[in-house]
Amino acid sequence: MPEKPGGTEITEPAALKALAQPRRQQLLQHLTLHGPATSAILARALGLNTGATSYHLRELARYGFVADTVPQDPGAHRARWWRAVPGDRRFPPPSRRTPGMRIVMDELNRHTYAADLALFERLQRESAAAADAGGTDEWADAHAYSRGSLRLTLPELRQFFEEYIALMNRYKRPEAETPSGARTVHTRLLAFPGPGEDARAPHGENAHAPHGVRTDDNRRETDAS
Repeated sequence: MPEKPGGTEITEPAALKALAQPRRQQLLQHLTLHGPATSAILARALGLNTGATSYHLRELARYGFVADTVPQDPGAHRARWWRAVPGDRRFPPPSRRTPGMRIVMDELNRHTYAADLALFERLQRESAAAADAGGTDEWADAHAYSRGSLRLTLPELRQFFEEYIALMNRYKRPEAETPSGARTVHTRLLAFPGPGEDARAPHGENAHAPHGVRTDDNRRETDAS
């Protein structure tokens, strides 16, 4: 899928289904986090069957989510190596999803949220274990966590999202340009309107604050557990 300004929207049902399959999500996440691998390496790392792993990789490649790459091991000439294909991929908004598309998106979101939670909980366990052992982890101390709320119009919310994507892209760089000591940092943005709220109604004492920023709840929290 060629990259387009403003992201590439995935509308093909088969492509959405390819992403919604749990094992394919596992494969894609592993390639994204750990770099290129063969189907055998991925099968061992994820406890999967090698044949099934190869099939799922081919399905991901069919829609441009993974691609062939040069062997990472000079002695593994015959092995097929795969890499994750980066990109600003977006999904159709709910108003433009067909009933079938909604089912697939619900499945995709369910697995994605579960994987994110599992990854976060793993970080918490590892940080706690390091602290119990008397060690220090500067990366854990730098763990950024923020909860906040804003009063925004619909155009402002869209602009907020585009500025977030632009910020992400500003920090992205090729592997060859990544300095030593860098680590993969997981970022997640979840911004959603309050349920059942009338956009025309005042919002308490903060209704007239500049741009509606709720200063009592717009904060940055750092968790160093």
